[in-house]
Amino acid sequence: MSLHPWIFIGLFFIASAALPSVAIGANWLLGPKRPNSVKHEPYECGVEMVGSPWAQFRAQWYVFALVYVVFDVEVVFLFPWAYAYNSLGLFALFEVFVFIALLLVALWYVVRKDALEWS
Repeated sequence: MSLHPWIFIGLFFIASAALPSVAIGANWLLGPKRPNSVKHEPYECGVEMVGSPWAQFRAQWYVFALVYVVFDVEVVFLFPWAYAYNSLGLFALFEVFVFIALLLVALWYVVRKDALEWS
């Protein structure tokens, strides 16, 4: 008797959802529950907090992070191309120039909008 190949994929998804759920549930059921005041004290730096933990950050920091991620992904795409450069043809070289040109246009746009100005 042969099983359809998709059955194994379904079983994999069921197992990948069930195993962590069982582990978290077992921890919740079997774990110790001894609340006390020491567990509610600060532990990272040992100093009581001053002010609210909900501080507002400037949106410009998020723009910096997004620009970094864009150019980090660029590097991830360029490394395999550079590794296989000798076995690629002239068309691959043209594709990389188009890719880099698009990224330069994006960088020009970001610079033109003064998104990289730190104030």
